[in-house]
Amino acid sequence: MLYLALALLFNVLVSAVLKLFPKYEINALQAIVVNYCTCVLTGWGFTGATPLTLSSLHAPWFLWSVLLGVSFIIIFNLTAYCTKVDGMTTTIMASKLSLIIPVIASVVLYNESLGLIKVAGILLAFPAVYLSTRAGTDDKAAKSLLWPALLFALSGGLDTLVNFVQARFLSTPADQAAGTIMIFSVAGLTGIILLGVLFATGKVKFALKNVIAGVALGIPNFFSIYFLVKGLNSGVFQSSATIPLFNISVLVFTSVVAIVFFREKTNKLQITGLLLATGAILLIALGDK
Repeated sequence: MLYLALALLFNVLVSAVLKLFPKYEINALQAIVVNYCTCVLTGWGFTGATPLTLSSLHAPWFLWSVLLGVSFIIIFNLTAYCTKVDGMTTTIMASKLSLIIPVIASVVLYNESLGLIKVAGILLAFPAVYLSTRAGTDDKAAKSLLWPALLFALSGGLDTLVNFVQARFLSTPADQAAGTIMIFSVAGLTGIILLGVLFATGKVKFALKNVIAGVALGIPNFFSIYFLVKGLNSGVFQSSATIPLFNISVLVFTSVVAIVFFREKTNKLQITGLLLATGAILLIALGDK
């Protein structure tokens, strides 16, 4: 439970840092690439696991970590594009509602149980996510269902893959540390290559503030993933409960932080959504016992 609580705390910190990007006109791609590099250095310093060693190249989780690292960059860019084209509300809903994919995968692949109470909580999460994203500041209609649907599928697939890799290959603390750092190493290298092309073609320009933002993002981002992997491996909840619990909790606490600290406007629909989300959390947790 402690690992999941820590993962939640650091994930909320990540969201808080991201909310500052528009205010300071941060180039998201530059900051994200620096963020991944910072994650590697943070993980190296915290766990002592050296990135990109010869032994890690032969580890059974190596190719899976490469796939996860590349997926992180792809989904980030897709999220940014979907936000630009279809609006923040549609993007958040597509991302958060994807929790149903790893839940189904956990039941099919790992024979996890789905009682009536847990099912009720998962179903309650859908209206909760919809209502809690209706802040009234972004009612932009999606131009096409293609990009939100793709984000929905890839986000759910990424959560499923993270769960699979940690369950199959990252059972020891050493592997959890090395595997997590490898994921960020691959994401960072992929981002550096992409940025190199953009710099060479003059499409982006370097700015020190993007580096500072990336460092501020990278430190909590490493711990959010690292503790999530350890939380999934702890066995406190089944993964069919852990993933929706985590996603819904992040949504609730991020919304509360936005309202309290960033003075974001809210409305009755959003408050109703947050209350339903809280109910969904309780039902899923109780139903998993």
